Amino acid sequence: MTSTGIGAEAGAQAARTRALAVLRIRGRALAVALLPAAATVILLTGVSTGHFVGPGWDTARWIVGVLAVLVLLAAAGVALVVARARPAVTPTVPITEESAPDLYRMVRDLADRMDVPAPSAIALTPDCDSWLEDRTHPAHGPPAPKGGDELGTPGPHRRTPAAPVLVIGSPFLWWMRVGELRAVLAPVVAGTGPSAQPDIAAARRFVRGLDAAVAVSATPGRCPGARLVCAGVGWVARLLLRGCREHAALMERGVAAAAAERAQAVDYGLRIVAQEQVGLAYAGWDRLLTRVALPAWRMGRWPSRLDAGVVAALTELSRRDRLAEGFASRLGERPACDLLEEPGLVDEAASLLAARLFHGGPAEPGPAWSPVDWQEYPDEVVDRTWRTEAARLHRVLDALGVRATLDPAAPDPGGPTLARVLDHLTDPSAPGRRPCPPAYEEDPRTPGYDEEAGEPTGTERSAALAAGLTAALAREERAEATDAARPGCPTPAAGQTGPGSPLWDDGALPLFPLQPPRTARELLADHVKAMVCCAAVDTAGATPGLDWLDGPSLLVGGERAADLTSRVLSLIEEGDPAPLRAWLVESGIRPEKPVRLV
Repeated sequence: MTSTGIGAEAGAQAARTRALAVLRIRGRALAVALLPAAATVILLTGVSTGHFVGPGWDTARWIVGVLAVLVLLAAAGVALVVARARPAVTPTVPITEESAPDLYRMVRDLADRMDVPAPSAIALTPDCDSWLEDRTHPAHGPPAPKGGDELGTPGPHRRTPAAPVLVIGSPFLWWMRVGELRAVLAPVVAGTGPSAQPDIAAARRFVRGLDAAVAVSATPGRCPGARLVCAGVGWVARLLLRGCREHAALMERGVAAAAAERAQAVDYGLRIVAQEQVGLAYAGWDRLLTRVALPAWRMGRWPSRLDAGVVAALTELSRRDRLAEGFASRLGERPACDLLEEPGLVDEAASLLAARLFHGGPAEPGPAWSPVDWQEYPDEVVDRTWRTEAARLHRVLDALGVRATLDPAAPDPGGPTLARVLDHLTDPSAPGRRPCPPAYEEDPRTPGYDEEAGEPTGTERSAALAAGLTAALAREERAEATDAARPGCPTPAAGQTGPGSPLWDDGALPLFPLQPPRTARELLADHVKAMVCCAAVDTAGATPGLDWLDGPSLLVGGERAADLTSRVLSLIEEGDPAPLRAWLVESGIRPEKPVRLV
């Protein structure tokens, strides 16, 4: 046996030892539950032999017998919940063998080379990671009836997969070449070997059942009696989980070590290069989601080709920072997405799932939740976002009573202008401004206050305007949620239950929020920048653009306006419009001209 085989066997043996420790904890729990029943049997046996006789022993038999019945009923209830509670399942896009025969063939070839069972199925996740997921629980069959409890009885025709499901990060398929993907998946696929070991599989089922039982016990909305029972079940499950935690962690560590050792002989040299591409893919994917996809999601649009976009983002990142050596030669190799029969449809499904997980969007497209292509992104997302935020900014200025011009003798421009915003944030003696509402005077989230030092960092006017924008945006979001919750609405609102798998909680969306809600300071800066961009487009011939790494951008004379943010911050934090006005003059933007809003 080779050294690699010896190392893999050692890791598997260590994992099996820890699995047996988990099973011993299960056995001890069963023994504790049977202890009162065993005592009852002993007391009853003593009557037949004439040893335990008398009124005292009769009383003891009744007490212990009743206690044994209660304990057995409680143990049976806990065991039933643990066995039938539906473990959590990662939301994924299933890939059938008919839609990706080459991908299945590659994975089976990997499993044959490492002498491990092949995964039962393949699924994609909109993240830069890959793993094996056990879906052998009967509840992981067809979806349960709508409105049912978390505890489901498996149907007679449900099929349970015998091996774990291979979950692959969708960005890997589009960015990596076939050989690189094969090298990255080798240690993952090798994990099916230890997973087939009966003791490890039983220990994993027990731990997952305890975790699912804790989730069931915490479900709100039950009657008082059911809450009391669930509290007891949850207490027992948490107690057993605490006892299993260390052994389960060491078991998984041993499984991972065994899989890594077994995969050493498969494409080891290529795996080093592939791991570099994993880091590069993660960097590009993160920037694409936070800088490009998030603005579209906020507008009710979801980019339908996120995985294709990550290729463009990583290409741009490689060109700017020279992170990928030999990048041109990589493009000549076969991309891993060619292993799919219809990569466009798979990309669209993964993009919609990404919007659900990271933003909480609806499960299906609708009038207020439609896909957008990259060619349409500048006009449909960037320009619409600017004009929507500019319109909101002027509505708040109207509510504050801010006049369109400082000069009473000057004619009304007849529309929203950038000059109105600049004058209001600059001149503290502007007439007609209402005082800051009391609810926002000492809000530490407004741009007029430093959250850590508690000292003013901006002007009073910027604080009042930011507070008004925050309140206006909150009202709009509440109105949208109310409209989406009405009967007959074709798609559910973000965070509400909608069509899809019942194995994960739609009410918890987004499961992985990309960023915390924008602060009042960030809202004000975004809205002022949007007004500047609208003025640039309408008065200076600028155009909205898309930067793959930085998201929406303003193109003035074909070049990106990269220094706009600092000039806007100078205006809202210090009340100094000089840097922004100088840039407006230099770019030929006329702030006194009305702009078009939505």
